[in-house]
Amino acid sequence: MTTTRLPRKATALLAGLVLAALAGCGAADKGPAEALGTKGPAAPAKAVPAAPPGLAGMPPLLDPNDVYAADRPNKLSPVVKDFPSRVYVPNTSSNTVSVIDPVTYKVIDTIPVGIQPQHVVPSWDMKTLWVNNNRGHTLTPINPATGEAGKPVEVHDPYNLYFTPNGKYAVVMASMDKELVFRDPHTMDRVKTVPVTCFGVNHADFSADGRYFIVSCEFSGELLKVDTEKMEVIGQQKLPFEGAMPQDVKVSPDGKTFYVADMMAHGMWVLGGDKFETPKLLPTGKGCHGLYVSRDSKEMYVSNRGEGSVSVFDFTQNKLTKKWELPEGGSPDMGGVSADGKVLWLSGRYNSEVYAIDTTTGKQLAKIPVGGGPHGLAVYPQPGRYSLGHTGIFR
Repeated sequence: MTTTRLPRKATALLAGLVLAALAGCGAADKGPAEALGTKGPAAPAKAVPAAPPGLAGMPPLLDPNDVYAADRPNKLSPVVKDFPSRVYVPNTSSNTVSVIDPVTYKVIDTIPVGIQPQHVVPSWDMKTLWVNNNRGHTLTPINPATGEAGKPVEVHDPYNLYFTPNGKYAVVMASMDKELVFRDPHTMDRVKTVPVTCFGVNHADFSADGRYFIVSCEFSGELLKVDTEKMEVIGQQKLPFEGAMPQDVKVSPDGKTFYVADMMAHGMWVLGGDKFETPKLLPTGKGCHGLYVSRDSKEMYVSNRGEGSVSVFDFTQNKLTKKWELPEGGSPDMGGVSADGKVLWLSGRYNSEVYAIDTTTGKQLAKIPVGGGPHGLAVYPQPGRYSLGHTGIFR
């Protein structure tokens, strides 16, 4: 067999290439190897972005440990800072909205609206107040800069109204229709209808990351958990109390716990929203109804409609610390806290009146006559960057 010998120069060149290749395999600590066919280092692998911490498009929390950090006393957004301070009271049986001057405690205007107005709701962008005319099947817009009402918008069965934390959708609580209706937040055009199997959807609040919200179903004593982005019910449970009638819903400042007022169980249901486990009942008073967080995020005011009192819950101590009795009784229902945090405003549902309560002493500062059946009053403006709806849930 004939052996072909490589020329000496070719042999030397081949040996050099082999040595260079071997050296390259052990030279990772000297920098990136050159890519084949290039004169520079190889392009690094493209990083995969991490999933966003919250609902897409939602403004990040100012403090990850306090969802209410933007609601400090008098911290008004530039959008609302020039609006006159007013209390808007929907009178369900008078089909009007009473407008109160909180300085004089006097009704300064009465606005005719649709049939059975239930709540006055600040829009996500805080530029409009929507009056929910439940049986009139309309929303009446009010300009908070002028106090003037605009042309009603047709919306079927608007018992209550919320907005997704990213401002993408309005969510109508269609109580009698047994629906959650996602709508355009400005035109109120229907985007998606979510039928539910519980009765009387009425109140809600969102998780800290905005990815889900908890809904109370008044007439069947149930709670729903809804995926915000998918617009789907992902959890449902019956409250462990015969005849339960859940009402207002609020999340704790740290975003871990949900509180649900129950007017028949006479207290608040306490549950973790992430796990959506069976809640525990914390008794507060007869007819527990509305839940409102203080401006320093330390306390929550709980209206007990059936006994004319307000219980005060301390988040840090995780217990009730005070109870304020209205001097002449009454039926404290829904409302809100003044911009400076000094006054709690509540409607007197069965007494055609509104109460102003000092949040330091619990003393009743005023009792103001209004129309029949006052319900979800809105104190406006309030601190915050955007509204999640109801009578004013701000982030």
